[in-house]
Amino acid sequence: MALDSKIPEGSISDKWTNYKDHINLVNPANKRNLDIIVVGTGLAGGSAAATLAELGYNVKAFCFQDSPRRAHSIAAQGGINAAKNYQGDGDSTFRLFYDTVKGGDYRAREANVHRLAEVSTNIIDQCVAQGVPFAREYGGLLDNRSFGGTLVSRTFYAKGQTGQQLLLGAYSAMNRQIGRGKIKMHNRHEMLDLVVIDGKARGIIARDLVSGKIERHSAHAVVIASGGYGNVFFLSTNAMGSNVTAAWKIHKRGAYFANPCYTQIHPTCIPVSGDHQAKLTLMSESLRNDGRIWVPAKLEDAKAIREGKLKPTQIAEADRDYFLERRYPAFGNLVPRDIASRAAKERCDAGFGVNKTGEAVYLDFAAAIQRYGVDQARLKHQDENDITLVTKLGTEVVANKYGNLFQMYEKIVDENPYSTPMMIYPAVHYTMGGTWVDYNLQTTIPGCFSIGESNFSDHGANRLGASALMQGLADGYFVLPYTIGDYLAPDIKMGTISTDSPEFEAAEKNVIAQIEQLMNNGGSKPADYFHKKLGKIMWDKVGMARNEKGLLEAQAEIAQIRADFYKEVKIPGNANSFNPELAKALRVADFLELGELFAKDALHRNESCGGHFREEYQTPDGEAQRDDENFAYVAAWEYKGNPSDAVLHKEELKFENVKLVQRSYK
Repeated sequence: MALDSKIPEGSISDKWTNYKDHINLVNPANKRNLDIIVVGTGLAGGSAAATLAELGYNVKAFCFQDSPRRAHSIAAQGGINAAKNYQGDGDSTFRLFYDTVKGGDYRAREANVHRLAEVSTNIIDQCVAQGVPFAREYGGLLDNRSFGGTLVSRTFYAKGQTGQQLLLGAYSAMNRQIGRGKIKMHNRHEMLDLVVIDGKARGIIARDLVSGKIERHSAHAVVIASGGYGNVFFLSTNAMGSNVTAAWKIHKRGAYFANPCYTQIHPTCIPVSGDHQAKLTLMSESLRNDGRIWVPAKLEDAKAIREGKLKPTQIAEADRDYFLERRYPAFGNLVPRDIASRAAKERCDAGFGVNKTGEAVYLDFAAAIQRYGVDQARLKHQDENDITLVTKLGTEVVANKYGNLFQMYEKIVDENPYSTPMMIYPAVHYTMGGTWVDYNLQTTIPGCFSIGESNFSDHGANRLGASALMQGLADGYFVLPYTIGDYLAPDIKMGTISTDSPEFEAAEKNVIAQIEQLMNNGGSKPADYFHKKLGKIMWDKVGMARNEKGLLEAQAEIAQIRADFYKEVKIPGNANSFNPELAKALRVADFLELGELFAKDALHRNESCGGHFREEYQTPDGEAQRDDENFAYVAAWEYKGNPSDAVLHKEELKFENVKLVQRSYK
């Protein structure tokens, strides 16, 4: 079945402008009669809640953290893209649009990406007005740096704390509306079901995580902004509480889930150190601006390093393999994340890994320190041949740009990254798949919208660095506030929706029944036991490289783990109080269903593109090989009970402004 993405008529450059001009906006005087639920208060949800409240709607915001400030958006380090062209290096709206479509390996919807590029410049102005402390150049303009997949500098940043600073801006805007009474904030609440009345989303069932109370909340529309599902792998760079529950619950109520197999593996993560770890730590991609990635060129040197007999600083320049620069001379260390990750894995699989497990490569700042040091020595009219002085001056520059990242690395690894190269290895980071949405950001359930990382719409098969913050704020500040008004216009005289309806009662009973089943199970193993088993299967068989045999095995094994989970999981305590083990078990239950659909989606897509790499479909030199004739579509799955029974719907992707070519960064 084909899907209708509801894209307005006209050329791509006119679509968003025309849409804003002709949208059926709700009369401002009537907005106070309309309630909107926003689930998730990261950058997408926080900005949406604040903007919708500013426009006059009554907003009920929900987050499972103790404060919106604790949303995972705070962990984003590197920056946010916008086509301002402050560097005068030829950037433009079209170039940002093109880079994003190409970076996503031509598996994104053109119109959505162009709209994202168009509103990107507004985001920066909005955030500056809020007081976000972006880095600035000497002349006063906002500074930019490069990120993977592009040859221009368009990434605005605040040291390595960009996500935190942007989230504080959205949080401040939210607090103002909370103070005005336009946002009712529900901290420590988790959405556990969607209520659909007469085919429309009309509310949610939530659990108070402190008291255990099950609550009914009604609204005229529901917005899901709950982030991605990377924790299906157990180990990821996501916060440990990040989950798929809100998105999965609406999927089970009728929202199609699109492209679940498109999951991004980030190339610059601190490597796994042992089985004791519960999460991984990201080193910002911005480090690839100045850091050079390499492994020893000789197998014997790599082995000696792993055995502790040789240090990386003892490897001569001629005996180093800067493999990204060698394979991709045009982009070098700034190739997109999926390409950099696979290249690192290939070197480690070949025996050139440099940590004890053989799963790490080096990210070296020695050349950057020397380059910056020489520049500073010249500026200060000091001796540029004094190695000690140059190193000191260069280190100061690098520390000013990336200091908090280096400090974080040193605390975790107990090595000084200024003098010893960092060790990095790819890790699960971001999910390009998510709930299917049309051009209005509405799911297949009328009145249920999905924004930010929880939807699939903008990044195709691979997200370019610094585009997550861009999409989250674009959806929240500039897209959803326009599009939701078109849907809400007929409801302006409807009045408050009662929570006493049979639909609310049935949804609440459904939630209570699942909780009672888990609490009364009488098993012997904690939820984490099953989550770890799921994560290992996902990483080994549905991770950076996939094949038909492994995916078939993964589906069967995940289904078995799910069956064992409902027989063997043990949850201490009771449901009517603070019980983090119960909250965890409910999330793991959803991951165990998503994981099987994830593998099913990866198995059906007989091609390699972006973050989806099937070993059977690659070029002779190991690059991803797309099949545009048969797979240039969005795979949207309809829930039919077991994940194995999910029904595929296709949205054909039309490319009117970008030519479909094999992606090359050489």
